[in-house]
Amino acid sequence: MVSRSYSNLLDLASGNFHSFSREKKRFPRVATVTGVLSELDDDNNSNSVCSDAPSSVTQDRIIVVGNQLPIKSHRNSAGKLSFSWDNDSLLLQLKDGMREDMEVVYIGCLKEQIDTVEQDDVSQRLLENFKCVPAYIPPELFTKYYHGFCKQHLWPLFHYMLPLTPDLGGRFDRSLWQAYLSVNKIFADKVMEVISPDDDFVWVHDYHLMVLPTFLRKRFNRVKLGFFLHSPFPSSEIYRTLPVRNELLRALLNADLIGFHTFDYARHFLSCCSRMLGLSYQSKRGTIGLEYYGRTVSIKILPVGIHISQLQSILNLPETQTKVAELRDQFLNQKVLLGVDDMDIFKGISLKLLAMEQLLIQHPEKRGQVVLVQIANPARGRGKDVQEVQSETEATVKRINEMFGRPGYQPVVLIDTTLQFFERIAYYVIAECCLVTAVRDGMNLIPYEYIICRQGNPKLNDIIGLEPSASKKSMLVVSEFIGCSPSLSGAIRVNPWNIDAVTEAMDYALIVSEAEKQMRHEKHYKYVSTHDVAYWARSFIQDLERACGDHVRKRCWGIGFGLGFRVVALDPSFKKLSIEHIVSAYKRTKNRAILLDYDGTMVQPGSIRTTPTRETIEILNNLSSDPMNIVYLVSGKDRNTLTEWFSSCDDLGLGAEHGYFIRPNDGTDWETSSLVSGFEWKQIAEPVMRLYTETTDGSTIETKETALVWNYQFADPDFGSCQAKELMEHLESVLTNDPVSVKTGQQLVEVKPQGVNKGLVAERLITTMQEKGKLLDFILCVGDDRSDEDMFEVIMSAKDGPALSPVAEIFACTVGQKPSKAKYYLDDTAEIIRMLEGLATSNAPISDQIGSIAAVPTKDLF
Repeated sequence: MVSRSYSNLLDLASGNFHSFSREKKRFPRVATVTGVLSELDDDNNSNSVCSDAPSSVTQDRIIVVGNQLPIKSHRNSAGKLSFSWDNDSLLLQLKDGMREDMEVVYIGCLKEQIDTVEQDDVSQRLLENFKCVPAYIPPELFTKYYHGFCKQHLWPLFHYMLPLTPDLGGRFDRSLWQAYLSVNKIFADKVMEVISPDDDFVWVHDYHLMVLPTFLRKRFNRVKLGFFLHSPFPSSEIYRTLPVRNELLRALLNADLIGFHTFDYARHFLSCCSRMLGLSYQSKRGTIGLEYYGRTVSIKILPVGIHISQLQSILNLPETQTKVAELRDQFLNQKVLLGVDDMDIFKGISLKLLAMEQLLIQHPEKRGQVVLVQIANPARGRGKDVQEVQSETEATVKRINEMFGRPGYQPVVLIDTTLQFFERIAYYVIAECCLVTAVRDGMNLIPYEYIICRQGNPKLNDIIGLEPSASKKSMLVVSEFIGCSPSLSGAIRVNPWNIDAVTEAMDYALIVSEAEKQMRHEKHYKYVSTHDVAYWARSFIQDLERACGDHVRKRCWGIGFGLGFRVVALDPSFKKLSIEHIVSAYKRTKNRAILLDYDGTMVQPGSIRTTPTRETIEILNNLSSDPMNIVYLVSGKDRNTLTEWFSSCDDLGLGAEHGYFIRPNDGTDWETSSLVSGFEWKQIAEPVMRLYTETTDGSTIETKETALVWNYQFADPDFGSCQAKELMEHLESVLTNDPVSVKTGQQLVEVKPQGVNKGLVAERLITTMQEKGKLLDFILCVGDDRSDEDMFEVIMSAKDGPALSPVAEIFACTVGQKPSKAKYYLDDTAEIIRMLEGLATSNAPISDQIGSIAAVPTKDLF
């Protein structure tokens, strides 16, 4: 099948049809969705599209998907629409970071509503002239999606507003969530119109499209997909209140690379994945990665920059210079403090005004000399909270001006009308200090713009009376709760809720020495000028290419329904164990060995009941009673527990405490390893573990004959993991001279004698059989964690040696898809039990096999 590629869509637009296959293709330009989608799959796309389809495109291309296209539209008096680039759009500016040979295609909505009869024509024009593909959303659906779910649920929650009352965030509305899904589905269809899945990169932007990665990954398992979140990501305590929390997390994890502005946002996201999905992450060579069903989802931390050349070109405009001269005269002999914010509840405008009021109260000498110019951009949302912020701002400004104003002097100048960009730039140029007191903001590029504008140019310097050789100066007071704060090391960081602290910062910014102003400005300018939007985009694309580099090496399967869909990616040599295949090998062989782990393999991890079930005992008895089998259960548990649990399994071999104790069958005594000389080290390790147990609620110590285990399964996952790392370092330092090893496992830290591991049991078994002249021709080894890797390594290394039969069948099998020395996997303990049951009944009479199968629930047969 010919892939649906963007070049084909261009051919369609231009009337050139020669590149199409004979199969008729339809490229819908107008979204016909009138209702909402359910969370289940639609019938037309129930199967994910194979990403092995041939591609007709060789040029690198990136599809940039955002809520809005970087396009301005204008309708003249005759009603004809015209379009132009929106130079202020970040989606357009990031193109500067792309390679010259990389083609960029944009997908998004238009700001203006387009009539249905015009949509085909508009789509054609935008595609031909701008390489833009518009997504048309019915007005009612768009209102529910954008002003509903995005602005009422996601945006407040991501800015740390809990929906405690209907007025604060609002109650969760399932219909708005369905609308959000429907719009994301429309965007996915638009991507499908243009993508060549084997060649193109897709870069999705912001919280409006958080489930889009799932829709795209379902269509193309190997799609090269990046996502960048431009808003904050809240802590897990806040995020977990969202009813669809898991759906959004799993949708994002279908991307290859997820970008955040700050480490705090990334840390919160990783914490949510850990607490709600049970996923762990690793940092390797500076890159953070999440293992998700065999795929590594990379995490990128890099704040966005500004488009410096565009800013500098506006600084050179004659109208900018005229405006600067006008403002210079307006604020003659006055120092200007500048605030530029959207009119919304998170920008902290009222807090800034209260700090200004307190400054004038505490420092009467500044009255008449200091002016706060507050530019209030129109709010992007709508609702009661916006109206309240606007009313409070106007009332506070009025009160301050009435209290401290006089003829010719207004201490606060509120500009709540829309300014042209050059007008705003002019305020930057003449401002002594820029104040950003947002209580929560994803990034906020106002400080960056201010720094570049204060650098100025020769003409502007002359207008404001600066000598050509004079050093540039600027001061910044920024909230510690905004994304740009960590990158501005020379700024005065404040807690905006602390009015006294903001007042002190404003005062210090006014009285600080000229040399310090110069030093702070130079530091900021060096960073901002080298970390612009092009640097940000280029860095993200490089990391996306790196994150997708191993796509061609892995085999992928799509599993799950609806928003639970995910792709399982495995190395070609790592595959699922076929029960039919192992049963066939089992029947052909005569000298068989079976090595089984217990916790996590024979019993589900985290189960309250850990004792073996009647079914497990029966299976082990059936296997071990076969004279052609030698079966060992190898566990980290102590020998007394194993003896009690498996007392009815006369022929079952047991390996306790990771192989330190070995018992071939119930009629023999326990044998101990000769590698261990003593256990004096316990007197050192146990008090250390007890200290961490007392300070980590939910943790316990398990004392064995040969080992000590600190378990934090029921502790807070983040705190437990942190404490485990500290404990491991502490134990390693105090046990340096003792013959022990300190290792971590699944939510545990274990201290045990060196050289003792489960591989000892496998080595002993193979050697014993070789000495008896019975070379093993079948070995099955099953385990689920790091301690079982030693068994896998022993049997795999013996495969080509003289200790096994030349035609030996080796099956090293782990539980779940993860990096392992095993060559096979099964999904969970239920599949392990079914596989063992298949082996146990394979040599039984036909009547017994039928009875065994009949005892299995019908759902387990399929």
